[in-house]
Amino acid sequence: MFESISSKIEKALHTLRGKGSITDINVAETVKEVRKALLDADVSYPIAKEFTDRVKQEAMGRNVIQSIEPGQLMVKIVHEELTKLMGSEAVDINLKGSPAVILIAGLQGSGKTTFSAKLAYYLKNKKAKNVMMVAGDVYRPAAINQLQVLGQQINVPVFAQLGVTDPVKIAKDALAEARLKGVNVLIVDTAGRLAVDEQMMDEISNLKQSLNPQETLFVVDSMTGQDAVNTAKAFNERIDYDGVVLTKLDGDTRGGAALTIRYAVQKPIKFVGIGEKMDALDVFHPDRMANRILGMGDVVSLVERAQEQYDEVEARKIQKRLVKNEYNYEDFLSQIAQVKKMGNMKDLLGMIPGMSKLTKDVEIGDDAFVPIESIIGSMTPYERRNPSCINGSRKQRIAAGSGRTIQEVNRLVKQFEDTRKMMKAVSTKGAKMPMLRKRR
Repeated sequence: MFESISSKIEKALHTLRGKGSITDINVAETVKEVRKALLDADVSYPIAKEFTDRVKQEAMGRNVIQSIEPGQLMVKIVHEELTKLMGSEAVDINLKGSPAVILIAGLQGSGKTTFSAKLAYYLKNKKAKNVMMVAGDVYRPAAINQLQVLGQQINVPVFAQLGVTDPVKIAKDALAEARLKGVNVLIVDTAGRLAVDEQMMDEISNLKQSLNPQETLFVVDSMTGQDAVNTAKAFNERIDYDGVVLTKLDGDTRGGAALTIRYAVQKPIKFVGIGEKMDALDVFHPDRMANRILGMGDVVSLVERAQEQYDEVEARKIQKRLVKNEYNYEDFLSQIAQVKKMGNMKDLLGMIPGMSKLTKDVEIGDDAFVPIESIIGSMTPYERRNPSCINGSRKQRIAAGSGRTIQEVNRLVKQFEDTRKMMKAVSTKGAKMPMLRKRR
């Protein structure tokens, strides 16, 4: 996420840090490099210029040249201005109403249908809402089927009327049924086009007037770059939506849309899609995104994800087993399972300060734990529960059974023993394992 722009901005700021003396000339040069990085990321020239002009003005106003640590001060200024550019603070979704109606708009291929399901999953599991989705794309039967399949995956009902060609009628009938069934939130997926046209705009405008939704969200593919900003402007002029959703932010994107769409349409980015899985949806926090762009990581989001997956009862059991020196491979597998639930590994590592640079050119897929799991899976139940019994002959059998090399088995055994010793040492000194409380 933002690897290209992040490395270029970091390089520009690092150049300033390395200067023996700071002058208005090399501050101007640094700002020029930041502007170049923004332009390379597909940020429009007027916005890039205005942004860097503000950075330069702030730098001069805060006496960067006379500062003891001018490099750090420049990073702080750039961080502040990036945060402002992207909206300053997170904006929550409006769920007032009985039910609250959320209208989803956007071009074909932007990810509307998948986002509708992700949002339903998010509201059901994190907001404890009773959700229903509406298949409102009357032009693509595949879109109706896709929403129904996704609805089954997340156990959320989908209202559909096959053969009906009036999306307003479908939406009104769905609203009536939602009221009868006591649904809290009604998410209306709509049709898109390959490009903005008058028929689509009339249709989405009529839907909005008929439903009077509490929230209208515009979904845009962040990989479309500056075109995303232009499309966002066109939709906003016609339907005056409440917020933006950026999809495919985990793809090979230059990031220009994410950085400037808030500035261009003066509407908050509310959610970002960061993967294909149903839980791969994040609330957009401008300050945290600025942290990640500047290579500072995003520890707050990392902790929040950990809280969502954290099993406090299981953790207490593991702590007791550590004290008794009974921690084993089954405990180890249990902890791996919790980590995997938190999301894409490379994305998680990118949340740790400094790690985005180290993992920049490293392929870290969702199968990163497969070798470990296959080795442990080849152990007998007795071996998993009694790590000390694993001798040379057992290692040979485990390697053959898992399809891994004996060196890989030895490496895992050593890493496990080192980890167990370290955790045991912490426990015997009286330090408690960090107990994250689940949010209620």
